[in-house]
Amino acid sequence: MVAKKTALDKDLKWQRRMDAGVGATASLSAKLGLSLVFLLACSAFVAFHMGGLPRSGFLISAAVIGGYMALNIGANDVANNVGPAVGSKALTMVGALFVAAIFEAAGAILAGGDVVSTIKNGIIDPSQMPDAQTFIWVMTAALLAAALWLNLATYLGAPVSTTHSIVGGVMGAGMAAVGTHAVHWSNMGAIAASWVISPILGGLIAAGFLAFIKFKVLFVEDRVAAARKWVPLLVSFMVAAFTVYLMMKGIKKVWKADTVTIIMIGIAAFALTLWPVRKAVYRASMDMTGRRKEIASLFRIPLVVSAALLSFAHGSNDVANAIGPLAAIVSGVDKGEIVTSAPIPMWVMIIGALGISAGLLLFGPKLIKTVGSKITKLDPIRAYTVALSAALTVIVASALGLPVSSTHIAVGAVFGVGFLRESLSHRRRLNDAPPPPMLIGGTEGMDAQSQDIEALRQLDPGLAERAERKLRKRLLVRRRYALTIATAWVVTVPAGAFLGALLYFTIRGMMM
Repeated sequence: MVAKKTALDKDLKWQRRMDAGVGATASLSAKLGLSLVFLLACSAFVAFHMGGLPRSGFLISAAVIGGYMALNIGANDVANNVGPAVGSKALTMVGALFVAAIFEAAGAILAGGDVVSTIKNGIIDPSQMPDAQTFIWVMTAALLAAALWLNLATYLGAPVSTTHSIVGGVMGAGMAAVGTHAVHWSNMGAIAASWVISPILGGLIAAGFLAFIKFKVLFVEDRVAAARKWVPLLVSFMVAAFTVYLMMKGIKKVWKADTVTIIMIGIAAFALTLWPVRKAVYRASMDMTGRRKEIASLFRIPLVVSAALLSFAHGSNDVANAIGPLAAIVSGVDKGEIVTSAPIPMWVMIIGALGISAGLLLFGPKLIKTVGSKITKLDPIRAYTVALSAALTVIVASALGLPVSSTHIAVGAVFGVGFLRESLSHRRRLNDAPPPPMLIGGTEGMDAQSQDIEALRQLDPGLAERAERKLRKRLLVRRRYALTIATAWVVTVPAGAFLGALLYFTIRGMMM
């Protein structure tokens, strides 16, 4: 009877796995089908409206590649904006997808600008190009190379910089076309520096704010009083930081203000926000007993707003990674000359904006889960520090003239938060200190493990000692994700360059 039951359990377990696999396959097929429909719509639109241009067939292919790049930007890069909010449960996955999709598209269309730089970060010297045709092939190869690399990184679950991806593609295709002397190597050195600067700076800022909140709000006896004092200041500071961030990065193509104006507007945003936030926090804390979850709930609304604003700024900036090379191709085909900055036709902007939103809705959840929950556990307080770090690091780096990547900043901030938690946890265990007030009521799982170890000690002291050592060394950051992501960061530019060169030779061979 037992044997039959065991066999039946195995059959049911196998059947459930089969059903899950079939469901996942069907879901993936539907997503790929919708992506194909979007790309076919891009090609049909260009064929209908641009059929009179010379070599319109090449332009149709370029539009499809630009749409494919936009899909991959949405699938990979947008996770950094909404991942912390989803991981902390301030937003559901569905809510985050729609908030990000709307604000990404709005940022791209409303604040994406009328002119775009066609050669990202000045990586290659356009004067080295022998003719416009070679330049068009270089841009096409670079765009497709970046899209393919982003697609692979998304499949592997690694959030990478779309800017670095397109830079690598441009560099490789440019070198394949005219040689290494076409590359501005000093600019490449600055990009390489951002691999280190961005995550470290983002991690330090996020960890610093988390430590401040822990010692000023969570590690005190009267946490409700501390929250009433500090949370309004922290939220108002976040509003000021995002106001400055949006002016520097989000709307700079629509209105470019001077430094003094930006600072004054940031101060005004802080002052105007402080009083209403203080009243809102006081009302929300009236019935609080001081548990950590109650204090953390005060950060939920700021997190939702930050996810929307980060998405808007990302859409206004990173849409250029898809439409910049595409605009260069359109101008090159239309005018027959090399252009370093090109006007953006509305249809090109729409392809970029809709492509990013579609890629996010179809394929974004995988990377959102990685950033929001798989690296380390986030709650609204930790997610707040990650979101604030994303804006503040860009402001600090811009003031210091340091190159940074928004992707590396956000992921570095998540790791910084996780490593700070680990450090405080290990230090407390090594010192055998009692849990601080913030842990009371929040360590049920840890206390249960400790009780299990005590019970095990009666049966097998050696095994209990090993289990206790493992508990003391409990890792709150999953190292395998750190290794995967760091490796992807390092190889992004070389991989993009290799693909760019390979695709340039392929395109040239096909067209000649």
